[in-house]
Amino acid sequence: MTTPDSSSAGPPAPAEAIFTVRDLRKTYGVGHAAVHALDGVDLELRGHELVVLLGASGSGKSTLLNLLGGLDTPTSGELVFRGWNLAGADETALTRYRRDVVGFVFQFYNLIPSLTARENVGLITEIALDPMDPAEALALVGLQDRMDHFPAQLSGGEQQRVAIARAIAKRPEVLLCDEPTGALDLRTGLAVLDALQRINRETGTLTAIITHNAVIADIADRVFTLSDGRIQNQRTNPARRPVSELVW
Repeated sequence: MTTPDSSSAGPPAPAEAIFTVRDLRKTYGVGHAAVHALDGVDLELRGHELVVLLGASGSGKSTLLNLLGGLDTPTSGELVFRGWNLAGADETALTRYRRDVVGFVFQFYNLIPSLTARENVGLITEIALDPMDPAEALALVGLQDRMDHFPAQLSGGEQQRVAIARAIAKRPEVLLCDEPTGALDLRTGLAVLDALQRINRETGTLTAIITHNAVIADIADRVFTLSDGRIQNQRTNPARRPVSELVW
């Protein structure tokens, strides 16, 4: 009996679906004033992926991220995380989900000015179930030499990397990033993207980045383009492009 070599074994099986979304809708207001922020979204997000949700302002990408993160609830449709329909969860369950499962990175860093980088990260590790040491999380984002600096002593890019370290220190299964480079210049924004790509590669955390910048899409495994509350296009990149190779 012969054993097939790796060249004939075919591609590896796709990773398990972490999120399954079907006909997801979110409407704000009623009647003639109603705004359909999401208007029937279908997608799956898989373990270990880095995905980009791409679209202009008002396309629905932030609304989708808020629903995935349990910060808001849909008007209708299915939003299933590992077999659990978040659409039907009460606030107590969503609070536990946000605490234990999801890490958030926003455009603005929301660091406490009177605490050092290490202490800002430590706020999360005090309430997490299985946290990293704050120094380990900061080393992952390249700030091992800046741990005892206060936010005012750090650049904007360094502050954002502290915010990323804070988000990953609780070892989340899902990392959701809302325009994480939106307040940064090109050089510091690239450092932040490099940190996110490295974290996804080294920890296996499902990472979703929302952005209006199409160039960023090249660093992802898959890209979903949103417009008018719908996914208009989905593509799989043949390979992730290293951040150092992005062309602006």
